[in-house]
Amino acid sequence: MSAAIEGAMRPADISAPSPDSLPAQTKAAWPAAPFRVLDRLRGPALALVVPLAILAFWHFATAGRPYSLVPPPAEVWLALRDMAFGGINDDAFSATLWTHLWASLSRVYGGFALAAAAALPLGLMIGRVPVVRALLDPVLQILRPIPVTAWLPLAMILFGLGAGSAFFLVFLGAFYPILINTVFGVRSVEPRLFEAAAMLGCTGPAQFVRVVLPAALPSIFTGLRLGLGFAWVVIVVGEMTGVQTGLGAVIMEARQLSRTEIVICGMGVIGVAGFVSDWVVMRIGRRLLSWSPSHG
Repeated sequence: MSAAIEGAMRPADISAPSPDSLPAQTKAAWPAAPFRVLDRLRGPALALVVPLAILAFWHFATAGRPYSLVPPPAEVWLALRDMAFGGINDDAFSATLWTHLWASLSRVYGGFALAAAAALPLGLMIGRVPVVRALLDPVLQILRPIPVTAWLPLAMILFGLGAGSAFFLVFLGAFYPILINTVFGVRSVEPRLFEAAAMLGCTGPAQFVRVVLPAALPSIFTGLRLGLGFAWVVIVVGEMTGVQTGLGAVIMEARQLSRTEIVICGMGVIGVAGFVSDWVVMRIGRRLLSWSPSHG
C-alpha cells in the first residue's frame, strides 16, 4: 500500500515527448521547420559565393604590391567611404557620392521614363496596325543598329555640352529594347483572343485595353527591365558630354587623374544602383503579372 501511495504522489513525467508520440500532422511538420529556414538562407548564401571568391582573388592578387595599377579591395573601400562621408582623404571627391548619384539617377530615370512613354504606344501601334508598321518599322530597323556612342557627336551638336546630351543618349539606350519587346508581345497575341473578345462585344480600340495590353504585359515588362539596364549602361557615355556631376563624370575625371580606386568605386555604385532598379521593376512586374505562370 505504501508503494501505491508513493506512486500516486510521484510527480508526473514532464520530459519532452518523443516524435513517435506526436500526431501524424505534427510529426510531418516538426522535422521540416529547420529545413525551411535552410531553404530560405540557401539563395542568399549561394548569391554570395561568387562575389566573395572575386574579392578573395582580388585581395591576394593586389595586396602588398605598392606598384600595382589595380588597388586592393581595402583601399577601394576606404575611397568609397570617403566619397560617401568624407573625412579620410579630403580631396575633390570627398563627400560627393550622393550628389553624383542623384544626378545620374535623375538622368537615368528621366530618360527611361521618356523612352517608355514614347516606345510603349508606338510599339502597340506597330504591332497591331499594319499601316503604322509599314510606315515606321523600316526606318526604326535602320536606326536601331547604330551604336549609342555613334550618336555622341550629333547629340553634342543638337543639345550642346551638358545634361541635355546625356538625357538624349539615355533615352536612345532605353528606347529600342522597350519598343522591340512591346511589338513582339503584341504580335504574339493569339488571334482567338480577339475573336472571343468580339463575341463578347469588345471591338475596335477597346481591344487595346481589354485584350492587347494584358496579353502583351509579360513582354512589355521584359522590355522595361532591358531598357532600364541599358539606361545604366549608357549613362557613362552620356556623362562624357561635359557634365560636371554624375557617376560617369566621376569615372572619367578619375581616369584622367589615374585614381583607379575612384573609377572602381563609380563602377560599383552603378552596378548596385542598376541591380536595385532592376529588382524594383521585377517586383512590380511580379505583382502585376501574378496571373502569369512565368511571372507569378
